[in-house]
Amino acid sequence: MSAHEAVEGLKRLGLSSYEAQVFVALQRVGTGTASDVSRASDVPRSQVYGAADTLAERGLVEVVEGSPKRYRPVSLDTARRQLRERIDREEERAFDHLAALQGEDAEDAEDGVATVQGRHALDDRIAALVDSATDRVMLVAWAADHLSTAIEEALRERATAGVTAVVVTESEALADRLADSAVQVVVAPSNPSDGVTGRTLLVDDATVLLSVLSEADDPDDPTETGLWTAHSDIGHILAQFIHAGMMYGVESERGWADSETSFDF
Repeated sequence: MSAHEAVEGLKRLGLSSYEAQVFVALQRVGTGTASDVSRASDVPRSQVYGAADTLAERGLVEVVEGSPKRYRPVSLDTARRQLRERIDREEERAFDHLAALQGEDAEDAEDGVATVQGRHALDDRIAALVDSATDRVMLVAWAADHLSTAIEEALRERATAGVTAVVVTESEALADRLADSAVQVVVAPSNPSDGVTGRTLLVDDATVLLSVLSEADDPDDPTETGLWTAHSDIGHILAQFIHAGMMYGVESERGWADSETSFDF
């Protein structure tokens, strides 16, 4: 990693440009005066003092008193811990303020069609939508890693509560994971969606989520993008089409299996 990349990374962790440059320069010189740090960086000597003192307040730099004053960095393990603790504090403070600002009806105000980007964000949204089911929920999740722990727990809880829960997958491992639950699993011998590897969720009669995977950026770590809608006119329309398509697919795939098995969906 170049010095520039190190500086940019430290800036993303909350340091100012001068602070980041001073800290990186101190990794080179070890212990040095403001003049030493200035020569090892692009920071003017007059600006080194303030940046180094701020770093000292943050526990990232030690000040060696003398004439002239010298500075030395703490160990990288200590710096990592200090920065992580600071980020954790700022995160907690920010979200406490956000929670205080959030209206009681904020969740109920969700309408229209929303886009969600990223596997983790979609996992959280799917789990929340499953948790809201009062009648039925069907999830198409072809791969085992499409079912996060939070989604699995939500499906198990809803199924135990009497909600009809069906998972369609081609993963035997996923079926084994849910074998001890009230969730009904349909194991399809192949993905009938012609290469579409995203997820489809239907909750009750008006909540729909659709996602697709894109390997354009990194085939080994594809990104997932989804859209969802709940209790909207388009949600009602999509729900009818998706429900019909899902059930047709389930019945078609079950042609090779036990035709006596039925799903109350």
